[in-house]
Amino acid sequence: MDRFIRCIELFGKEGFKKLQEANILILGVGGVGSFALECLYRSGVQNITIIDFDRYETSNLNRQLGSEGNIGEVKVEALKKKYPNIKTLHQKINKEFIEQFDFSPYDIVIDAIDDTKAKIELALRVHNKLIMSLGSAKRIDFSKIEISNSIFKTHGDRLAKKIRYELKKRKFNKKFDVVFSSEEPKSSSGSFMGVTGAFGLAICSLVVQKILKEKNES
Repeated sequence: MDRFIRCIELFGKEGFKKLQEANILILGVGGVGSFALECLYRSGVQNITIIDFDRYETSNLNRQLGSEGNIGEVKVEALKKKYPNIKTLHQKINKEFIEQFDFSPYDIVIDAIDDTKAKIELALRVHNKLIMSLGSAKRIDFSKIEISNSIFKTHGDRLAKKIRYELKKRKFNKKFDVVFSSEEPKSSSGSFMGVTGAFGLAICSLVVQKILKEKNES
C-alpha cells in the first residue's frame, strides 16, 4: 500500500477505495491506450481489462508503452507481463465485435481504437459509460487537447466530424465524453508521443474525476 500513499493522500481513503473497486475496460492499447493503462494502474485501479489484436512493430517504439523489447509479440500478452493484475483479450475490435460484446460489467469504457465504424457502434451502445479518444496523430501541440462531454461540441477534428455526421444520420443526440485536439494536422501521417501520450493521460484524469465524483454523490 506504500506505493499508493500519495494517491491516498490526494483522493482520500474512500475515494481511493472507489478507484480500486472500479471496473475499467480499455479498447486499444496503442499510443493513447497504453498511457491510459499506465496511469490508471499507477493510480491504484485494480480491475482493468484491455482488448487489442495487434502485435508490436518497430514503428510503435516512438510512442507505445510496452513496445520496448517486445517487437513481434502480441500487445496484450506483453502488457500482461508488465501489469500482471490486468485481464486481457486478444481480439480484433470491429463493429461486429462491439455489437456482440457484453459491456455490462464495466463502469467506464475507454475507446482508444481507430476503426470509425466500431467507434460509432460504441457510442450507440455504451454512450452512458464511454470516453472516446479522437484524432491524436499528426499533431505536435499538447496544449490544443480538449475534453468535452459531447462529440457535437468538438471542432478541428476530421474524425469527430465524420462520427458526428454518422450519428446525426441515426438521430443520435446523446452525450458522452470525448478527448480531442483542435490542432490542424501537420502531415498526412506520423505521430508524436507528446500528444498521443497526453491524450492517454487526459483520459486517465477524466476517469479518476468521474469515479471520485460518483463517490462524492453517493
